[in-house]
Amino acid sequence: MKWTKILRKIEEQIEAGVYPGASFAYFKDGEWRESYLGLSDPERGLQTESGLVYDLASVSKVVGVGTVFTFLWQQGKLDIDRPVTDFLAECDYPDITIRQLLTHATDLDPFIPNRDLLTATELKEAMFHLNRRSQPAFLYSDVHFLLLGFLLEKIFEQDLDQIIQKQVLEPWGMTETKFGPVEFAVPTVRGVAAGSIHDPKARLLGKHAGSAGLFSTVKDSEIFLEHYLKDDFAADLIRNFSPLDDKERSLAWNLEGTWLDHTGYTGTFIMWNREKQEAAIFLSNRTYEKDERAQWIVDRNQVMEMIRQEE
Repeated sequence: MKWTKILRKIEEQIEAGVYPGASFAYFKDGEWRESYLGLSDPERGLQTESGLVYDLASVSKVVGVGTVFTFLWQQGKLDIDRPVTDFLAECDYPDITIRQLLTHATDLDPFIPNRDLLTATELKEAMFHLNRRSQPAFLYSDVHFLLLGFLLEKIFEQDLDQIIQKQVLEPWGMTETKFGPVEFAVPTVRGVAAGSIHDPKARLLGKHAGSAGLFSTVKDSEIFLEHYLKDDFAADLIRNFSPLDDKERSLAWNLEGTWLDHTGYTGTFIMWNREKQEAAIFLSNRTYEKDERAQWIVDRNQVMEMIRQEE
């Protein structure tokens, strides 16, 4: 059975030291099954259990900004082919559209010189004047969703945390989801205060960061994915929105056949399939002891592929 195989794979990865523990949930046949494996806090010997709060990292992109833009698009309130400069006049990208940002299909070079020495104001300013690559091509980058976050703040004339709160979290009853720092959370890195935002740009920008910085639980992630499985706003997302030919992307989501997914640097991913009415949530702190990103992608993809497989 798929559920048993996936749990065995997660247990193997924990034993191999890929991550100390994981909270895993899987939706099929109209109900969620949950499993909590390994340690959430190895230093204190704490077991993984229900109710834990995790740094979502880049999964924040779909929980927050991606969902708000999908609402605006689906309600006919926003033409996603409008140029970014219609809203952010101060940036240098009159030829780049909202669609390109949502599908990571620009020619922006995300490198920001001396990034870790900049103030929040300087970092935001730098993102309006990025260098360009030779031509547009798929390149997954935080800068796209940071720009989208700034753009939403212009549209709504509110701070991004308030926009996400009013548009997504409150209507859906996601009471356990918010921007960090948070008081109680699974520690993401040994020796670093639990509840601080792992991503450096999001840590600096705080409630204005569209790329990362949200913390959440399995329960709230289940609520979130059920809306994508069942609500009308998400009915047309299983198609390619990218203007380029090199990588299929939905609005904010990665697209693999009829599965949509998004991953996060700290060891998180969520995925859903509206046709099959299946979904999965994986929350971990894989960066706790070490940060071997290339190997992590291989290990993570093994679990994701098992979820996509037929019974």
